[in-house]
Order: sequence, then C-alpha cells, then structure tokens
Amino acid sequence: MHDGATAADGERSRRASTALTLSVVCAAQFMVVLDISVVNVALPSIEDSLGFEDGGLQWVVNAYALTFAGFLLLGGRLGDLAGRRRVFLVGLAAFSAASLAGGLADSAGTLVAARAVQGLGAAILAPTTLAILTASFPEGPRRTRALATWTAVGIAGGTAGNLVGGVLTEYLSWRSTLLVNVPVGLAAVVLTVRHLRADRPTPPRPRLDASGAVVATAGLGVLAYGITQAAGSGWGARSTVLCISTGVLLLIMFVVLEARFASSPLIPLRIFGNRSVAAGNVAMLFAGACLNPMWYFLTLTMQNILGYSPVQTGLAFLPHTIVAIAVGAGAAPWLMSRVDGRVLIAGGALLAAAGFWLQAQLTSGSSYAAGILLPAIVFSIGSGMLNTPLTASVNSGIAPEDAGAASGVMNTTKQVGGALGLAALVTYAAASGNDKAALLNSYNRAFYAIAAIMILTAAVALALPAHRDRSE
Repeated sequence: MHDGATAADGERSRRASTALTLSVVCAAQFMVVLDISVVNVALPSIEDSLGFEDGGLQWVVNAYALTFAGFLLLGGRLGDLAGRRRVFLVGLAAFSAASLAGGLADSAGTLVAARAVQGLGAAILAPTTLAILTASFPEGPRRTRALATWTAVGIAGGTAGNLVGGVLTEYLSWRSTLLVNVPVGLAAVVLTVRHLRADRPTPPRPRLDASGAVVATAGLGVLAYGITQAAGSGWGARSTVLCISTGVLLLIMFVVLEARFASSPLIPLRIFGNRSVAAGNVAMLFAGACLNPMWYFLTLTMQNILGYSPVQTGLAFLPHTIVAIAVGAGAAPWLMSRVDGRVLIAGGALLAAAGFWLQAQLTSGSSYAAGILLPAIVFSIGSGMLNTPLTASVNSGIAPEDAGAASGVMNTTKQVGGALGLAALVTYAAASGNDKAALLNSYNRAFYAIAAIMILTAAVALALPAHRDRSE
C-alpha cells in the first residue's frame, strides 16, 4: 500500500512539474509572438511622441523582426550547448530588460535599439521554449497535447497583438505596449529558477561553432533585410537584389562550413536525413508564407474597406483566435491519435485554402458575418488542424541533444516564410490606385494567392512519413 501511494504521489508530482514547465514556456512564447504585432496599432502615437523622421518609423517593427530572424538558428543551438534552462533565463532577462528600456525610451534611436535587443531575446526564447517541451514530454499523446497548447498560445499571441496594442494605446499609452512584458517576464524568471530543473549537456560538451554562428546570423539578417526592402522598393531594386543575393550566398557558405569544416556544427545537417524534418520544414515555409501575412491583409481589409477602428479590428479578430485555439488545442490531439498526421496537415491546408477563397469574395458592402466571420471560421479550423501535427512532425525522431537545433530551424523556416510571403504578396497584389475599389481588388488578389499556396502546402504534406500517436 505504501509503495503504491508513493508511486501515485510521484506521478502527481511529475505531472505538476511538467504542467508548470508548460505554463512557463507558453507565457514566454506568448510574449515573443505578441511583440511581433503589438506595436503596429501604436505606431502613429510613437511617431508623435518621439518624432521619427520620414521612413524611420518602420524600424520600430523591422528592428525586432530582423534580429529575431537573424539569431534564431544561434538561439536554438545555444540551449543544446549551454543548457536549456540557463539559455531560457538569458533570453527572458534580455527580452524583459529591452521591453523596459523601450517603454521608457526618450528618443527614436533608443526605442529602435531596444526593439533590436527584444528581437535578440525573442530569437533565444522561441526555439528554447520548444526545445524544453520536446525534452520534457516524450513522443506520444502527452507531447502532442503540450505542442497543441504551445501552438495555440502562439496563435493567440499573434491575434491578440492588434487588440492588446489598440486597447493599451487608446486607454493608457503606447509605452504600455512594451512595459506590459516586464511583469510577465519577471514572473517567468522567478518560476523558472524555483521550479524548472536545471539541465546539463551530456559530456563531452560540444563547443559553439563560432564561424557557423557568424555566417548564419549574417546570412539570415541580410536576407531578412532584403525581403523587407522588396516589400517597399520592389524585387528588382538594386538594394533588394544585392541584399537577397548576399544573404543566399552567405547561407550557402554556412551549409558548406557545417558539412565540411565544423567539428561541432551549429545545425547538424544529419537532422535533414529525417524525412519528417526535411519535408516538414518545406511545408512550414509555405504555411508561414500564408498564415503570417494574412493578418496584414485582413487588418487592411477591415480598416480600409469596411471602415473599422483599430479596437474594432482587434475585436473582429477574436473568432479567428477562439476557433483556431479550440481546434488546435482541443480537437487536433484527439484527431492525431486516430488519423494519419499527414492527412490532417493536408486536409487542414485544403480547408484553409477554401476559407481564404471565401475571404477573397468580400465586397465593400459585405456584412461582418458574411465577409469576415464565415471565412474566419473555415480557415481557422483548417489552420488549427494543420499547425499541431506539422509542429509535431518537424520535431519527431530528433535526438535530445539536437532538439534546440531542430526547433531553431523550424522557427527560422516559419519566420523566413512569413517575411518572404508578405513581400511577395505585397508585390503581387499591388493596388493600381488609392481608391477603395482598387484597394479591395488588391486585397482579394492576395487572398486568392494565399489560397493557392495553401493547396501547395497540402501537396508537400503528402511527402511526410505516416504518423499517428499511440494511445497512452
């Protein structure tokens, strides 16, 4: 009897510990994703307050996005080399301190610098949160449920950014959009120190591939900058071509360094021998090229075509969040124990494509129910169906010592896919005028293109190996 009670107490303690781990890393993930968009609505107030020069305001957004994209691979590998909890704490500290500095900034330069450091902290946190989850939960239904929660929190953060930013800016100040991270970050630090078990790399401890880190970070940063240039200057502009070409060449150099010269590579190329990782990252690239830019075009559609205010726009996004979370965190784990994961990904992508096709039917006279809510329900169900099994697939069959590298690759793929998708879609769907009819045609063209890319995502998903969760 005593042994049975002891075993039961131990199991309860273990489950409580993993639940706390999930809560802490999801809070960090929420902050990371939230800060990609939370300042968007506050930009006019920031410009009035700090007096940005023409063209400078974009760097409030780009400084975060560029450092985030550039340091993701390095951030992912650091956890494998120095211990995931230690690196997680470093990322939390950097992100929280930069949020405080940005919220208190008294000049444009200080705010942009703080946003860049925030992006660096985010690049450490995003892959490390996922690596901690994959190390804490063995493959199977429990990991699937944890990944579903992590994915749902990311969706909530992305959607909530515009709403939270609008409410905080309207009722408090633009500074609160950054300062809100400080108490959350400090609470996460305390919980991490007190409750997350320290981990140590198994000996012999590998060294950081410094040359690979420099080349990969430079390549991703320059590529991301070139993509942002394309959105404003066009794909044929000299600065765009130069940056993208340089970024691609640096990334090719990085692959050569990793394959031929690195004794402890930043990204072990052996992980791409796993078909789930290789095909899954291609599918993730295409999905990111659709699901990230859609918020941009939906925001413009609601404000420029339907005349919604920033707060109304944020509220109008709530069904997208609720449906995607309900499907992603609720139904997806249940489905993954009964349906082949690649079928779920392909089916979800096709359903999302149908939703984006419906979204492209919007007119200036559309009601909220027909023009926004109905498409939202359809494509949010589809995205909720595909996100969890795709994340699980990309991280399946990975050795614990490579978990950080694999999650860094996945986050980089998603981020680069979103940046490429937005730049390509903005160029493809460029409006022929500034009147409402021209803008509406432009946005609808973008949604037709997103639907087509989602169909391509479904086709790539069929190249994944068969996978179904075993019952616990």
